[in-house]
Formats: sequence, C-alpha cells, structure tokens
Amino acid sequence: MNTPLRAARLRKGLTITHVAQQVKCDMGNLSRMERGKQRPSLELAERMVIFFAGELSELQVLYPERFKD
Repeated sequence: MNTPLRAARLRKGLTITHVAQQVKCDMGNLSRMERGKQRPSLELAERMVIFFAGELSELQVLYPERFKD
C-alpha cells in the first residue's frame, strides 16, 4: 500500500533512516507505518506533520487507508 506518509517522504527524497531520526521513531516502526501495517501514536503523528511542514495531515498519517492513490 502506498501511503501518504511514504509518498511525502519520497517526494522530498528522504530516507526512512533520516525521517525516523528526525521524528524520534524506530526505523522498523516507521517502515511498517509507511506500509500501512502499523499506526503511530497521536504524538508521533503530530511530530510527522510538523516535520513534513504541512504536506501531510494527521488524518493521512493515522488513517492512510482513507487516502489510497
């Protein structure tokens, strides 16, 4: 599943490792979130929205299945 989170990361040309470090998240957890296999906490979703400077909404991070390409 191509989630809005993965799409935003790829648009910016960033690695999972870099994003995970910046939002203080385990790289494996972030990978699962990008594949729609795991949901972030509300706090982590907020950190991701801030990191991606508004390219993503909290809803897109928390409920990626609602935003399929």
